[in-house]
Amino acid sequence: MAYSPTVRRKRLSSALRQFRETAGLDSKEVARRLGWQPSKVTRIERDEWRRPSINDVMDLLDVYGVTDDVKRQAMITLARESRRRGWWEEEFKDILGGALVGLEWEASEIQTFEALLIPGLLQTADYARAVFKGGRVMERGDIERLTGARLARQRLLDRDGSPSLWAVIDEAALRKRIGGAAVMRDQLHHLCSMAERQNIGIQVLQDAVGAHTSMTGGFTILDYQAPEDPSIVYVEVGAAGDLFLEKPEDVAHYRKSYSHLRASALSADASVAYIEDLAKHLK
Repeated sequence: MAYSPTVRRKRLSSALRQFRETAGLDSKEVARRLGWQPSKVTRIERDEWRRPSINDVMDLLDVYGVTDDVKRQAMITLARESRRRGWWEEEFKDILGGALVGLEWEASEIQTFEALLIPGLLQTADYARAVFKGGRVMERGDIERLTGARLARQRLLDRDGSPSLWAVIDEAALRKRIGGAAVMRDQLHHLCSMAERQNIGIQVLQDAVGAHTSMTGGFTILDYQAPEDPSIVYVEVGAAGDLFLEKPEDVAHYRKSYSHLRASALSADASVAYIEDLAKHLK
C-alpha cells in the first residue's frame, strides 16, 4: 500500500507527544533542555511542521529517555518518510497544497456527504471544469489546471489497496445542471458506473426527507487501518479555510450524523435506479 507523508507526519507528532507525557515533562522543560523556543515543541506536537528534522527527533527521544532501538528506529523511519513529497506536492503543489489529499491517500475508508455538488472523487472532467468555470474569476489555464488536479486526485480509487468510498449525495446536487444537460447527464451516468465497483457505495438523500442532521453543509470522515492513526473529519468551510477535526467527541458527533443521513437516504440499489431515471429525463 502506498503511504502518505501527511499521515506519517501526524503519526510522528502524536508519538512524540506521548513520549513527552510518559516522561512527565512539559513543553517548556523540554525546550529548556534543548535550548529551543517553547513554541517549537508545541508546533511539532501539533503537526505544524513541513519537513521534520531527523536530528530534532533524535534529540527529543534522548530527552524523553527513549533508549529502545526498535522504538527509536521506528521514529527515525517515520521522520524520513514524513520528509518525502507526495505525488500531489510534486505535480500540483500550487493547487493541492492542503492536507486533504495526503489524508485521503492512506485512508482505508472514506465516508462523505455533499449537499450542493457531486463529491470531488466522483466528478467527471467536464463537470469539474464547469464547477470551476462557474466561479467566473479564473483564467482558462487555471481552470484546466484545477480540473487536471481533481482528476489526478481520483487516482486514489484506481490504485491497488484503494479505500472504500461511501457517498451520500443530496438530491439538490443531482438536479443542479452544472455545465448544462449533456454534462450533467454524463455525470449521472458516471455515478452509476462508479457505484458498480465493490468498494464504492452511493446513496441519494431526497428532498422529501426535509430537514436532516447536516443542514449546514457537507463533510468527510476518514478512517485508517493502522490503530495509531486516529479518524479525522474534514469540513470544508469555503473562503474561511478548512477544518480537520480529530477529537474523539467531534468524530463521534459526525459519525452519528452520517449514520442518520444514511438511514434517511434511499438504499444503494434504489439510489442508482433514481440517478438513472434522473439522467433519462434530462433534456
